[in-house]
Amino acid sequence: MRTATTIEASGGAHWSQQADFVVEAEKLGLDVCWVAEAWGSDAPSALGYYAALTDRMLLGSGVIQLGTRTPTAVAQTAITLSNLSGGRFLLGLGASGPQVIEGLHGVPFARPLRRMRETVEIVRRVVEGGRLAYSGEEFTLPLPGGEAVPMRLSMRAEHEIPVYLAALSPAMLRLTGEVADGWLGTSFVPEGAADAYFAHLDEGLARSGRTRADLDVCQGAEVAFAADEEALGAMVAGRRKELAFSLGGMGSASTNFYNNAYSRQGWAEVAAEVRDRWQSGDRDGAAALVTDEMVLGTTLIGTEAMVRDRLAVWHDAGVDTVRLYPAGETPEERLNTLGRAIELVRDLDRADGA
Repeated sequence: MRTATTIEASGGAHWSQQADFVVEAEKLGLDVCWVAEAWGSDAPSALGYYAALTDRMLLGSGVIQLGTRTPTAVAQTAITLSNLSGGRFLLGLGASGPQVIEGLHGVPFARPLRRMRETVEIVRRVVEGGRLAYSGEEFTLPLPGGEAVPMRLSMRAEHEIPVYLAALSPAMLRLTGEVADGWLGTSFVPEGAADAYFAHLDEGLARSGRTRADLDVCQGAEVAFAADEEALGAMVAGRRKELAFSLGGMGSASTNFYNNAYSRQGWAEVAAEVRDRWQSGDRDGAAALVTDEMVLGTTLIGTEAMVRDRLAVWHDAGVDTVRLYPAGETPEERLNTLGRAIELVRDLDRADGA
């Protein structure tokens, strides 16, 4: 398995902390660093800076959100970052949700599946370098009724630009299998992944005449090491509210892709009740409903032996790239956690190769 992490450029106490973290992560042997946007700092600005500070590691937008840029602007950004980094850029795209897209950007969230398909098609046409003429349900280029004629960019893509889609819903998973080079997933329970995720990805892959080998399955989870069972219990308890936020606060009352994903993996009743309590303002009550099994099932938390065993389960379930969110109060602690996890993945690969 390859190793990856995701950061937000403004996520540290100081902007320089995240830059230092990226540099040190590359030294540890990390394969990919994804940079998030969410509702914080933008990804491309930071990626350009990190490209200048690193030499080997792949850098990805994790993710650029639909609706925040036109498809052609996304393509321009992707080509620029790919050329600047010497071909180390991965384009991650995501639909986000109505709270961010409509609440923060004032752009309709409607028809995200169609918008995603057409965005990927336009981006690839721009990357190919020809004059851009496109007629879709969401986008038409050039804009009809005006004086514009088809154009091409004045720069060329010097490298291939792999496209990854962040997907949780069955329809977006099928689209990912059909058109993408990689899948950025989360809320992943390997024991339930076959029905919740892979069945839909495989259906999309079949549509395009491809197999799982043609798709980089990139899954993420927090990684944390507990010294013993007592420390593990405290660790799990401390993460219940974070999971309750995902189930109840990530999205609107009616649209929460994280809640839906957990529901498809065996926790429909508790996920619905957590959402209801969170939305009603009972945050502590929502967190109390989250079970230890839910926390451990979707994270890489435990003693070193537990994390090693869990990584093997992820590998066997079909994960190609494990995206590690290292725990720690300081950048140094996070880097130590990340380094330990990377070494466990290397051990797993060596054992698998043997």
